[in-house]
Amino acid sequence: MTLSHTMRAVEITEAGGPDVLRPATMPVPVPGHGQIVIRVAYAGVNRPDALQRAGLYAPPASASPLPGLEASGTVVELGPNVTRWSIGDKVCALLPGGGYAEYVTTHESHALPVPHGMGMKEAACLPETCFTVWSNGVMRGGLRGGERFLVHGGASGIGTTAIQIARALGARVFTTAGTDDKARACEALGAERAFNYKSEDWAAEIKAMGGADLILDMVGGSYLPRNIRTLADDGRLVQIAFLQGPKIELNFAELMMRRLTITGSTLRPQSDAAKARIAREVETHVWPMIAAGHFTPVMDSEFPLEMAAQAHARMESSAHTGKIVLKVEA
Repeated sequence: MTLSHTMRAVEITEAGGPDVLRPATMPVPVPGHGQIVIRVAYAGVNRPDALQRAGLYAPPASASPLPGLEASGTVVELGPNVTRWSIGDKVCALLPGGGYAEYVTTHESHALPVPHGMGMKEAACLPETCFTVWSNGVMRGGLRGGERFLVHGGASGIGTTAIQIARALGARVFTTAGTDDKARACEALGAERAFNYKSEDWAAEIKAMGGADLILDMVGGSYLPRNIRTLADDGRLVQIAFLQGPKIELNFAELMMRRLTITGSTLRPQSDAAKARIAREVETHVWPMIAAGHFTPVMDSEFPLEMAAQAHARMESSAHTGKIVLKVEA
């Protein structure tokens, strides 16, 4: 297939707020060894995109400088030694960057088939959240059926995904959210109880139930000592972001006395092999949940590619529930 030499994209013109995102014309990327080129239909909008835009999360040296860590679309070109995909295949994919554009490259093992019956808009919401939730909640955190699982930010893309996956695994799910409406939305997805963190003492409530066996946290800051107090004996805390900051005074004696575990990870810097392993796990375990109707992405809003700045402003306002996407296809 003959591709255009240039493409529409949105670039980061300098570190700053949403207004530094500007439409641009860029060269179409060329696939390397084991890579595919995807003509992007929709791109997911995620917190790491905003961190990169603000100058706080530099892309790997080999990655595109454009933001965008997940997308759905059609395979239009194959690099050397690609074996799984063919031209015309419909995929959704985890990206090292570059999703805010008409074309993007990624390793073939980081792409998954669009689930049967799912539209491209919904499929674009799957890779970043599913990879993050499964790798941290299950592969790293060891979530099992029957355990009490607390996920902070339950109305976010990560949160709405974590609620549904944990419920499908048979866990008891609890969440925090910033409004009563968001709390009700979390409970409608399967959370046993969702706490408005502005008006309820979630730590005391969970502790009264016996504590959380696993906590998935993206807040950090003042939540860190509260999370430690909220864990049950032998509990695990998995940290995936620090919206309130990464530094806090913390008494680690409780870790020894109650045999607690603190761990965490970021997805983007991991090796191609590590991401491929996560992709296989997600396809094996999460895709059947989608087919069975146990999990579907929660959609908040859609913006044209050229309105990426407005999409970032909505995300950073925390007014959204679920995922925000950019429509890239004409």
